Amino acid sequence: MSLPLHFLRPAAQGFAAGLLLAVAGCGVSSKPESAAGASTQGALQAAPEVRYEVQRANVAMAKRVAYPMGLSAPRPAPIAARDSISAGYRDEPREQYQKLADNPIHSVAEAPVSTFSADVDTGAYANVRRLLNQGSLPPQGAVRLEELVNYFPYDYALPTDGSPFGVTTELAPSPWNPHTRLLRIGIKASDRAVAELAPANLVFLVDVSGSMDRREGLPLVKSTLKLLVDQLRDQDRVSLVVYAGESRVVLEPTSGRDKAKIRTAIDQLTAGGSTAGASGIQLAYQMAQQGFIHKGINRILLATDGDFNVGISDFDSLKAMAAEKRKSGVSLTTLGFGVDNYNEHLMEQLADAGDGNYAYIDNLREARKVLVDQLSSTLAVVAKDVKLQVEFNPAQVSEYRLLGYENRALKREDFSNDKVDAGEIGAGHTVTALYEIVPAGEKGWLEPLRYAQAKAPQQTGKQGELAMLRVRYKAPEGGSSRLIERPISAQQPAKLAEASPDLRFAAAVAAFSQQLKDGRYTGNFSLSDTAKLARGAKGDDPYGLRGEFVQLVELAQSLQTQAPKAQAGNAPQAEAQPVDMSQLQSRLE
Repeated sequence: MSLPLHFLRPAAQGFAAGLLLAVAGCGVSSKPESAAGASTQGALQAAPEVRYEVQRANVAMAKRVAYPMGLSAPRPAPIAARDSISAGYRDEPREQYQKLADNPIHSVAEAPVSTFSADVDTGAYANVRRLLNQGSLPPQGAVRLEELVNYFPYDYALPTDGSPFGVTTELAPSPWNPHTRLLRIGIKASDRAVAELAPANLVFLVDVSGSMDRREGLPLVKSTLKLLVDQLRDQDRVSLVVYAGESRVVLEPTSGRDKAKIRTAIDQLTAGGSTAGASGIQLAYQMAQQGFIHKGINRILLATDGDFNVGISDFDSLKAMAAEKRKSGVSLTTLGFGVDNYNEHLMEQLADAGDGNYAYIDNLREARKVLVDQLSSTLAVVAKDVKLQVEFNPAQVSEYRLLGYENRALKREDFSNDKVDAGEIGAGHTVTALYEIVPAGEKGWLEPLRYAQAKAPQQTGKQGELAMLRVRYKAPEGGSSRLIERPISAQQPAKLAEASPDLRFAAAVAAFSQQLKDGRYTGNFSLSDTAKLARGAKGDDPYGLRGEFVQLVELAQSLQTQAPKAQAGNAPQAEAQPVDMSQLQSRLE
């Protein structure tokens, strides 16, 4: 006998809340699953509708803890509709993420040079926000520190010497380790008004397969693309290509003045069928060549969940195809949508291979940020193959580690090799990189070597320099690379509180990113400390992005179980312990 959903809802919500209280009452023990827990799991597997209501109840309880009365929660991404959850192949989450180890610690005596590619993607932050708002902590692969840090605007210096971007550096004490310092490197590209952009030839490539038949899928894609249509100029042109079991052209290259025609084509899209993503990409590149604008912006915007299952679907082949097609002068931007079956690994790497950028759209506010507020950054490239290299002064620094950019690492010799691809920077983009360094003479992470001959740091005429920063880039039209060099001063404020609000806020985001993983380097610095640091560094927050971040940290704190932090070099992290309800109750009062 099956009961209507409205009969199940109160029972499911009450059961979820009761289950949380029961688990919390177990104190610090971590026993195997009880019979009640096993029966609960079976019930949820048998009735997806009940699972949906339990999830709703858990999210509601977590948010009541994270946002006491008088505080508003960040605008959530919508939870999947009940009819979406009950669809067969969506019952089991199949989200895919790239698993990368954190960057290692380096000794300056052995490896004084660090080299990596610039990255302006921000999709990981929006995706982490979506997961937290749905009531779950993100998997470690979903957390890319550099994308969380780069999501936020910072007040960096603009270029003054004719180069496409300005360079800012700052040094301050680390908030989580008294023996280390944080070095912030910031790049700010010159901005351009949309009216000043070159004519654009855009191809909307839309996934209309069955996996997009949900609120977070095709309906949100259609609303997102119509936001961009409103920004088109008469000299721009748009094509529309869709793919499911097969690909087809819905709209030939059409002038931006025909907005009604473009909107009508978007409104007529419906979802259903399998996902032949590779054939859709190939057809989109054909349409981009058909409408190609010499010295213009030629770009494909791929809107999908990345769940390719027909035709070429293996990761390496798709990435190789995008890398080959970029030689034609057409770039590829990926816009991620959807839940449960979202292939984040593919989306991020396709954009990288296609000389584009990657964003995840979890709501219309994020769509407006990417395709309206930051349209110039999304479409117009001011520098290609941007590489950064830092050479540390052994007289000032003994050890260092780069925070994030694990999948952007380059060899030292790649820096001067113009054949090695690197990231692109759009108009108005900012890029932030953080290093945690150990000053010479301070206690570091690495044990001293028994058989190495101790050498005093060589003193040079550059004792006031912490490091040398080198940035290499190409003009948008290509050609030989150009070099920018900036010495980094060793001067720093005595206290973190004396550093700029931008550095302190970036440090809070970096701490949060590490805490969402294993927190092996953040020591006893807690999520509560992270929220406090970010709250004190909000500064001018016109769009409320920094305030929203503080609320996300508090939400994560209410969702995260209490577990001993694993210290660097120690044994693996201990098993997570149940949440302390006394702490939760104190926050509710």
